[in-house]
Amino acid sequence: MPKKSKGNLVGAWAFLIGVILAILLGLLGTTEAWVLGVLVVLGILVGLLNVGDADVNPFLLAGTVLVIVSYMGADVLGVIAVLGGILNALLTLFVPATIIVALKAVFSIAKA
Repeated sequence: MPKKSKGNLVGAWAFLIGVILAILLGLLGTTEAWVLGVLVVLGILVGLLNVGDADVNPFLLAGTVLVIVSYMGADVLGVIAVLGGILNALLTLFVPATIIVALKAVFSIAKA
């Protein structure tokens, strides 16, 4: 089994902590700015550290689908406060991660 680099390990932990935190925030209904800021920072870390060159296209596809479905799902399922909260928190985590990975992909294409 190949050994993970330190950046990959930090990115993997940021992803795991971010998803767990997003679910907890949704369950607790917390919308404090500093807590959402933590999710944004974790999303940036995921985008910067966790997605390698081989994983860019699958991540962008999955991230885009997750962002769209979370946005629309929060709108539809928002009547159930817990589900709407979880989906909004997931959006807060995945939008920055998806933007970072998309920018990395664009710069990679521009370099070629």
